[in-house]
This record gives sequence, C-alpha cells and structure tokens, in this order.
Amino acid sequence: MRKRLTLLVAGTTLLVLLAFLIPMGVLVRQVAADRALSRADDVVQTIVPLVGAGDLNALRLTVTAQPGVTVFLPDGSVLGAPAVPTAAVRLAAARGRALTVVTDDGQELAVPVVGAGGTTVVRTLVTDAELNRGVSRAWLILAALGLTLVLLGLLVADRLARAITAPITQLSEVSHRLASADLAARAEPAGPRELREVAGALNHLAGRIQELLAAEREQIADLSHRLRTPLTALRLEAESLRDPEESARVEAAADQVARAVTAVIQQARRRDAAPAAAGCDAAAVVRDRVAFWAVLAEDTGRALRRDLPADALPVAVAADDLAAALDALLGNVFAHTPDGTALTVTLTARPGGGAILTVADEGPGFPASAARRGTSGGGSTGLGLDIARKVAVAFDTGAGDDGGAVVRLELPGS
Repeated sequence: MRKRLTLLVAGTTLLVLLAFLIPMGVLVRQVAADRALSRADDVVQTIVPLVGAGDLNALRLTVTAQPGVTVFLPDGSVLGAPAVPTAAVRLAAARGRALTVVTDDGQELAVPVVGAGGTTVVRTLVTDAELNRGVSRAWLILAALGLTLVLLGLLVADRLARAITAPITQLSEVSHRLASADLAARAEPAGPRELREVAGALNHLAGRIQELLAAEREQIADLSHRLRTPLTALRLEAESLRDPEESARVEAAADQVARAVTAVIQQARRRDAAPAAAGCDAAAVVRDRVAFWAVLAEDTGRALRRDLPADALPVAVAADDLAAALDALLGNVFAHTPDGTALTVTLTARPGGGAILTVADEGPGFPASAARRGTSGGGSTGLGLDIARKVAVAFDTGAGDDGGAVVRLELPGS
C-alpha cells in the first residue's frame, strides 16, 4: 500500500509538472526569439535615419560597427557584411515595406528606405543560435526544478504513506498475535481518525474475548470442581463392595475420572502459557485401556478383539489425553450398540512416525449427524468423537466392510 500511494503521488506530481513545464518551455523559447528579433530591429532602426539623411560616410561607419547588417544602395553597391540581394530584399524594395522571412539559417529582416535616388534596403539576419540563446540553459533549469519537485513530492508521499501504513501494519501484527492466543496484545491508536477507531474496536474486541474466555474457564473449573463430591461418594461406595476385584475396578474407574477432572481444571485455569511438550507410549496406554474395557465387554457378551504391537510405540500425545480419546470411542461403542456386538481395537505404526489407532464395531454404524460436534442421536452430549479428534492429526469415520462403524485416528510422532 505504501508503494502504491507513493507511485500515485509521483504520477500526479509528474502530470502536474508536465502540464506546467511544457508550456513554460515553449514560452521561454518564444521570449528568447522575440528578444533577439527586438534587438535586431533596434539595430536596423538606428541605421534607417542615416540612410534617409544621405550621409554615406556616417552610414558606412555605423553599418561596419554592426555585424550581420547589410545595406543595399539603389546603385547596387553594398555596405556592411558582404551579401547578395535575397528574395526578401528584392521583395521589400519592390513593395516598399518591411519584411521578416524565415530562412534555413534563421530569420531575415529587410527594411526599405525610399529616397530621392531610389530605394535602399537595410537587411539583417538573426541566426538560430541568436534566436535560441539562453533557451537550453532555461530548459535545464526548468528540468532541474521539475526533478527536484518530483523528488520532494516522493519524499512527502513516502512520509504520508508511512503515517498511514504504519498503523495498519501494527493492526495486522496485533490481529495475528490475537489469533495466536496472545490475548494481552493491544493496538496503539495512531494515524487517521478512521484507523484510530479501528484500533479502538480491535482493543475492545480483544478485551471482550479475554473476558469471555476467563468466564468460560471459571465456569468449566467450577463445574469440574462440583464433580469431586460425587466422585468421592463413588469411591466410598466402591470400598464398601464385598467383591475385592469389583471394588478395585470401580475404584480405578473413579480414579481415572478424578484425574480427568483435575486435568480439566488445570487446563481451564491455564492462561497464556505455551503448552508443554507431551508424549507417551501409545501401545502401553491402549493396552491398559483395552484391558479396563475388556471386563465390561465380557459382562455384556461382546467379543473384544485387539491387535496391538508388542514393542513401544511413542507418540506426541499425553497419556491422559490418549486414554480419554480411546475411552470416548469405546464408550460410544458400548452406549450406542446392543449387547453382544463385537468390536476391534487396532494400533499400528504410522509411516513417518506416530501411530494409527482404529476402533471398529459390528453395530448399526454412524447416524448422518455423528460428525457434527455436540450432536448425538443417542441422548448423549455428542462430544465423544470431538474428544478423540483433538489428539489426532488426521481423523476419519466410516463404515466397515461388513457394516458397523470404523473410527481411525492418526497420532503424531514424538
């Protein structure tokens, strides 16, 4: 924008200067020619009275002192600069009036003087050099003046363009910082009134976003904190179970929910800190969560098939996040398919690093609205797939070869 504004001012200035300097140049040339002709006419007018007086000696002395002047006497003799009678001289003698004729060498003046012995013609030649004397210098001065004005206009245009573009550049930088979650970024109102208003509106928007996010964090933290009471009650109920294995399983589930609640609170209260690098062994996490859900699968008559690598498979996902994603996917299977529906959990290495986690079942498949966040056909929150989607660099849902639903997550490598 700064470059365009500078070019616009430069073009406008140049057009104005051309409209001024071209006529000025023509006028300078015309004035120089008129001045040269005026001087020549003055010289001729000083000789004419001498011709009329008939003083040949005085006439000869005067003409000799004036270079370029020739006097053609009636008897054919010539005084002054040697020359032959030109067409202008003969025409002036014949008509008896002064003439100015343009020739190849310049402009010729012929003034006739009628006396008792005949017509005497005073002739002088104003050369092109005399007609254009001082014109080149004047044109150079005008060109230098025009160039100086153009450069001055460019300097002023650049300053004005900078005064306009600098606030725009600052607004762009602040908007990018806000887009990068730097909610403390603020624009300094500067420049024209319109830009100052935009800066104020952007600052107001940033403040409003900060307030809304703070309120959302507090609401999430408060909601998560309220879950601690029923979790504590659930843990106490688990301890009162007679079956030790059943009690341990329920306590483990309660502990998992408690950890998830704690993670939600910490994340909700995190302000502008950059997320710490996280990673885990995907094989170990998936193996642990599949073992947890295997108990429920056995109780509901579901065949749970697993295809997991024996070696470690590192991924750039926190263990709690990966566990929450797999729990959400398996929870969907158990919640939205009838008892006895078989399911398969597969974990393979991803080309280039990472892992591919696939959860497939032989149930009725996904409804048309399953891919939309917050939409569920089974009375749930509809956020299960979105929880899984957040940990993946690629997420895909579809149908298996034999029907049912298939969810495929590509996890980034560490």
